Amino acid sequence: MRKADRIMTGENALRNPRRTAATASALTIGLTLITALTVVGVSGERSIDQRATATLAADYVVRMATYEPLSGTVEQRLREVDGVGAVSPLREASVRVADEETYVTGIDAATVRSMVRPDFTDGSLACFGGRGVIVSTGTAEWRGWRTGTTVPVTYPDGKRDRLTVAGVFEADDLLSGLVMDTRTLDPHLETPRASQVLVKAEDGPGYAVGRGIAAALGDSPAVLVQSKQDLSDSIARGTTMMLNILYGLLAMAVVVAVLGGINTLAMSVVERAPEIGMLRAIGLDRRGARLMVRLESLTISLFGGVLGIGLGTFFGWAGCRLLASDTPGLELVLPWGRLAVFLALAGLVGMLAALWPARRAARLDLLGAIKAE
Repeated sequence: MRKADRIMTGENALRNPRRTAATASALTIGLTLITALTVVGVSGERSIDQRATATLAADYVVRMATYEPLSGTVEQRLREVDGVGAVSPLREASVRVADEETYVTGIDAATVRSMVRPDFTDGSLACFGGRGVIVSTGTAEWRGWRTGTTVPVTYPDGKRDRLTVAGVFEADDLLSGLVMDTRTLDPHLETPRASQVLVKAEDGPGYAVGRGIAAALGDSPAVLVQSKQDLSDSIARGTTMMLNILYGLLAMAVVVAVLGGINTLAMSVVERAPEIGMLRAIGLDRRGARLMVRLESLTISLFGGVLGIGLGTFFGWAGCRLLASDTPGLELVLPWGRLAVFLALAGLVGMLAALWPARRAARLDLLGAIKAE
């Protein structure tokens, strides 16, 4: 493209700044919202994925698809599967601590080291088991507990006991609150059931082991057998579904932007009819006239796209900063690939909006346009 064409394209876009800004604003607003939500969504997905899998040492997690508790017979069935090295339930129960109802999580102390890797801020799993318990940092701060603190508890059957805090860890999606050994908790429960069952394979995850676990549970679609990768994929699917809905809303903004661009360019062509006619008369061919209008449209759309993506990225960063205090591990993640797609989409909008106005400019009656001048 010649230098004169570039200058003319820029001057045409700036000829009516208010109308140009109004045309670009529809695309800018749409891309700002979608970019901000995409940045927050992708960053949140990464944080949730890390929380869900970073402390998980087990190879499989078994749970009900409806989040109902699993039968107590599930654990025994899984222990009999070929290739399964260790099994540990995750129990949920309610005990009284200092006359307040407190939910506790039970896990098998004999196999806990092969199932989870808690991030301890104080203490460790060395003394976990029996009357040794571990607590999350939030619970420890709220109760004023630390390693070595004695905790009086009353079990659901009314019996009392005194437990000792063996460590304080960062809560995650698997473990939080007060965690104790299932051998200590189970005798006080009427019907021990598990919210989830953790499974460690002897030789790591594989098709044969996963298939054996599913077969032992009757291949029931109501029971989910998930590996670490399955957990990550399920989190990603949830975020992708949410973003796809938002992208549907973006499509509406794109339609509005295309219609606005067509209107702006059509009015611009009408206003510049004498000018275009004069240019045609001194040597500008139809292809050059079409190119001039298309470049003007592309300039406007890219201006709106770059501004929208820039603002959206800033608002996404601000949103992550606000959520960071309530979401441990949340860090800003910029999805460069998607941002590039958004910018390409803005350029495509400009090209689509220019189709009819560019054709009209190329077919302009030379003599009529010059005569009008």
